[in-house]
Amino acid sequence: MTETNTLKTIAVDDMAKSIDHTLLKPDAVQADIEKLSAEAKQHAFGAVCVNSCHVPLAAKLLSGSQVHVCSVVGFPLGAMDTSSKAFEAKTAVEAGATELDMVINLGALKAGELKTVEADIRVVKNAVGHDKVVKVIIETCLLTREEKVQACQLAKSAGADFVKTSTGFSTGGATIEDVQLMKKTVGESMQVKASGGIKDWATAEAMLRAGATRIGTSSGVGILQGVPTYSKEID
Repeated sequence: MTETNTLKTIAVDDMAKSIDHTLLKPDAVQADIEKLSAEAKQHAFGAVCVNSCHVPLAAKLLSGSQVHVCSVVGFPLGAMDTSSKAFEAKTAVEAGATELDMVINLGALKAGELKTVEADIRVVKNAVGHDKVVKVIIETCLLTREEKVQACQLAKSAGADFVKTSTGFSTGGATIEDVQLMKKTVGESMQVKASGGIKDWATAEAMLRAGATRIGTSSGVGILQGVPTYSKEID
């Protein structure tokens, strides 16, 4: 099998469905959410990812489409108390979100308070119900290898659906090595979302090949515009 044939596995439609079209800037206004949602519908992205205050508008704009609405929770620090995270998650679901990207309690993880980290995730998951998707952001750039493994194991034990690399607001984003490690740790029972610094097709494709099934990016439109010829051929 040639290298070119090996690469002919990710079609444009499949790439689009893997993208969480993201806008998490603190100064985002209604027009920005309208643009984000219109782009998501046009390109059939998997989801939009917004701050919880924008969920009602995004849910209204995307009603009747196949695009999911994802809200971040405890973002970007993960340092909210657990009850506040659960309240934010539940409120976002009531407003129309079907997916939640929550940040773990990084300080507790660093302190070795593993039961606290697991309980934090579990309470959020229980607050929204098992029919809603919870993605757990572990902020890999701040963790040792051992801590990354621990965070993934705790998310799995707590009943989360995904582990996610990064907020995009810290010192680094997704890496191939981290995605591979996370996927190896959680196995087939969970999925991996790569986020942070993914701005072109080649990087997004590399993350999917490493084991991610979702890509969090504010550059979704640009990624699709940069599609290689071989992927156009199988679209």
